[in-house]
Amino acid sequence: MRILGIDPGTAILGYGILDHQGNQFKLVDYGCIRTAAGTPLPERLHIIYQELDQIISTYRPDTMAVEELFFSNNVTTAISVSHARGVVLLLGQMYDLPLGEYTPPQVKQGVTGYGRAEKKQVQEMVKIILSMKTIPRPDDAADALAVAICHGHSSGKLGEILRGKR
Repeated sequence: MRILGIDPGTAILGYGILDHQGNQFKLVDYGCIRTAAGTPLPERLHIIYQELDQIISTYRPDTMAVEELFFSNNVTTAISVSHARGVVLLLGQMYDLPLGEYTPPQVKQGVTGYGRAEKKQVQEMVKIILSMKTIPRPDDAADALAVAICHGHSSGKLGEILRGKR
């Protein structure tokens, strides 16, 4: 099963693509979609749409996993990130990708086994699980890979089911 993990954002949107079979993960690609500061929100959303559409059409994931938003103080940031998340969900729907959504504690639990793990612990586990020499950078890409790993651990036989339907 090929998983596309997304850490949503308007300035930086992290993505990670993994192949998952059994208990094994193989890193396919990861990175970020960046939009320049001061760019109007509609233009930022258009850039995210175009670049993520290209990523999905290139890598053809079987499923998509997106981190749910968690903001305690900055409502303005939460609203703009929600717009970017909407673009992500729309593209997933357009490509008929089954969707997994995970809160930050669920991602931490799915990667480290502990829902209150520190960010550094999660990043170290991503590095170990994917047999990487260094922690993936930037943090947004590492977070997207963690979301994909969480989805792989959570989805069980979903990949086999999906391949049978396609």
